[in-house]
Amino acid sequence: MSLFSLVQTKKYCGERLEICRDEVVREFPVTVFVNDEELATLVCTPDSLEELAAGFLYGEGILSGPGDLKNIKVNHQDGLVWVETATPVPAAGNFLKRYITTCCGKGRASFYFVNDARGIKPLETEGFKITLENIRSLMAALEARAGLFRSTGGAHGAALCSPEGIIAFYEDVGRHNAVDKVAGHCFLKGIPLSDKAVALTGRVSSEILIKAARMGVPMIISRSAPTDLALQLAGELGVTVAGFVRGNRVNLYTHPERVITHGCD
Repeated sequence: MSLFSLVQTKKYCGERLEICRDEVVREFPVTVFVNDEELATLVCTPDSLEELAAGFLYGEGILSGPGDLKNIKVNHQDGLVWVETATPVPAAGNFLKRYITTCCGKGRASFYFVNDARGIKPLETEGFKITLENIRSLMAALEARAGLFRSTGGAHGAALCSPEGIIAFYEDVGRHNAVDKVAGHCFLKGIPLSDKAVALTGRVSSEILIKAARMGVPMIISRSAPTDLALQLAGELGVTVAGFVRGNRVNLYTHPERVITHGCD
């Protein structure tokens, strides 16, 4: 299934008009069923749907370990994913209330997210180390891989990284989805995460922070900005947040002790 559509476009540069066909990123609804119960519809880029579903359920706490997942079946044509788990489907009312908050920013976000985060064990702040140059190099590598963004301008990228390089990379029309695809890749492959980082192009919001903390990733690297609630949670949960990583610029917001600065302080 193509990740973009071709549409006829009138392009103006000053007074000059060019009529051409332009690549527009595809936005595709995918409905996730858990144990034959409809749980949520995700609007996404229609690839890596197995990783997306697994990562989404992992980030929501429905899957917590390999034994929780029995099977995933994907119907790409109709946008349907069936997941069989060893855990029960959450109460629809509570789940959808939080899910609407994550997607649309409606309701008492801090109440749901902060209370959700209370169930996550804070990460150790010792052990994982990374240099400023590693951070800059990882963001440059992430941007170099962002082919869908370059062709359409309408996609976010996210990657699982070691300090030395990118391990897995995904793009999606939604930044949450891109991170969920990374999380799903790690969950399905059983990748240890205590010495890894997640790099992304989009904003570091509270829900992105909680996804990373639930994964056990000690660091988030972003080209964009964090929110204040994300930083509050990052401080509590032991996650290092580096934002505005652009060229030589790096803003360290929380737990900077993980970053080796070589006398730049």
